Amino acid sequence: MVIPPPDRAARIVSFLKPNLLRMDFSNKFVTAQVIHTPTTTVPCSASSQEKLLRSHIEQKYHGKVTAVIDSVGEAGVKLL
Repeated sequence: MVIPPPDRAARIVSFLKPNLLRMDFSNKFVTAQVIHTPTTTVPCSASSQEKLLRSHIEQKYHGKVTAVIDSVGEAGVKLL
């Protein structure tokens, strides 16, 4: 006899993983947004076009994803 999963599985998943990291890359710029999926709001975002970030960017084309993931991990965000 197979026991079906509970009906609330979707609610549990949305509770456990409520944030989504969205990254957009162009030839010149990188943008990243954290989206809270239950409320569909953007609590924070960053772009390489911002004046504060322009001076700290050393590499333009190599290792963009790795750099973003490393900086998110160093900031204390738990990656699954």
